[in-house]
Amino acid sequence: MANVNDPVVEKISFNKNGLRLLDERNEQLLLDYPTVYIIYAENKDSYSVYVGETNNIKQRTREHFQEMRYAKRSKMFVVGHEHFNKSLTMDIENKLMLYMTGSKAVKNLSNKRANPQYKYFPVEEMNAIFSKIWRQLHRENNQLFPVEKVIEENALFKASPFHKLTEEQMNAEITILDHIKQALNEEKENQLILVEGSAGSGKTVLLSSLFYLLSGQDEEFKGKSAYMLVNHDQQVKVYNNIAKKLGIQKKFDEKVMKPTKFINNFTDKADIALIDEAHLLWTQGKQSYQGKNQLNDIMDRAKITIAVLDPHQMLRTQQYIEGQTLKKLENRAKKNGHLIKLNNQLRMNAAKDTVKWIKMLVYGNRITNLPKDDKDYELKIFKSPSEMYKAIKEKNRDQSKGLSRMLATFDWEFKEKRDKNHDLYQITVEDFSLPWNLQTKSKDKNLSWAERPETINEVGSTYTIQGFDLNYSGVIIGPSVKYRDGKIVYDPNASANKNAVSNRTLSDGSKVKIYNQLLPNELNVLLTRGVNGLYIYAVDDELRKALLAAQNQEIQN
Repeated sequence: MANVNDPVVEKISFNKNGLRLLDERNEQLLLDYPTVYIIYAENKDSYSVYVGETNNIKQRTREHFQEMRYAKRSKMFVVGHEHFNKSLTMDIENKLMLYMTGSKAVKNLSNKRANPQYKYFPVEEMNAIFSKIWRQLHRENNQLFPVEKVIEENALFKASPFHKLTEEQMNAEITILDHIKQALNEEKENQLILVEGSAGSGKTVLLSSLFYLLSGQDEEFKGKSAYMLVNHDQQVKVYNNIAKKLGIQKKFDEKVMKPTKFINNFTDKADIALIDEAHLLWTQGKQSYQGKNQLNDIMDRAKITIAVLDPHQMLRTQQYIEGQTLKKLENRAKKNGHLIKLNNQLRMNAAKDTVKWIKMLVYGNRITNLPKDDKDYELKIFKSPSEMYKAIKEKNRDQSKGLSRMLATFDWEFKEKRDKNHDLYQITVEDFSLPWNLQTKSKDKNLSWAERPETINEVGSTYTIQGFDLNYSGVIIGPSVKYRDGKIVYDPNASANKNAVSNRTLSDGSKVKIYNQLLPNELNVLLTRGVNGLYIYAVDDELRKALLAAQNQEIQN
């Protein structure tokens, strides 16, 4: 990180008297140069916040007095630095919006636009300057400005539209926006834009950025109706909270909702439907969904559908997409240049050999020696689940490292509707036993499973963690994954996931078992959650011995 001087941070009242006092202080960096500023009003431990940047703080503040309705006791931070120029202040402004999205104390957050900057002088100093600014703000108000790592572990931060996109994501966004503009201008309907990418390729951040722009932040889409749909209870909470915080919707389930609600309630044709985790859409009827295919039903109700899809994250028979059907979808999108693929791995700080080892285990059915010398990622096999849990708790205690949790394959009994007299469903292995899969009570039901402090004493499944990431994940590979005759095998009889091991009726009427695709997908989702590390314990004796041998470099590749 670059060595930079400290910024100047002044706190004043957001009124004419505060502006006069700022003028009297005669601080050149604040009065005569570009600045970043934060206006905030407190109301019962929550805040309404506006973030901006300007070349003339006095003039811009006077404009705000006329155009903004903030409480009389509102405050303002004005930030200056000797290296501030227009590009740097715009980049700092955008990153402040990113971090304020992840601040739990912020109820409402507003700004004129997203302003990420890429190539400018001195871009290499931006992160160091930002961290110094944030630390000073934290000293002034640690509720509104928590430590950076706490913010970075917040699910809203991770899905925020203010992340600086990679070149691959940015090119995808430009392409998608161009397609949308053309389709709307030419009044085309039933347009499908398909975005494919593996776990951790940045699909959610791209879609969140698009949703923000399409919800009126980009002037070209003012007045257009855009809806975010996701068939995942935890992820829909995150998007709902982001949309409400940023003023995209006034109440939950207004612009963000589950697909079935959109299909059942939507009568007029929407301009744009964005679907995250499209591999979780139902491809056959269910009790709550009476149709045959949710993607088709959504496309019938939207002029343009943007679907983000990873076939390797399909987990249920009811979500299964037949190979020929997927090919038809890809060809339909490809025909109009609407098939976009994300290839980069952005979640895991793992070396390519480590990622390859995980893929070989899951889909290649082979165990090879654990990669050596991965400096940025820890891959470790444990002899006992209790030892692994102890290590995960240690990682989780270190606030500077971030959230860590226990996960497991769905090999233990669980029912969403539990009899009141029934004890909590448990995962019990050897001397290890913890509640299983989102059963502990929470003070804040709007938080995702991983963010709830009490879930360090619980084991999560694919249904609680899919779409999210952790610092370290401790994965119990249950008895449905075995090691026999030198190969990984998946045992449907040992799985409690009826949604993965039951028959699926295909389009030709035949009934087939598809667990050999769904159970590996389940394992893949679990093993790719950790940003900085993955701990593994295997219940099957032969699998555990083979993994430990691979760790000790006793298996020949």
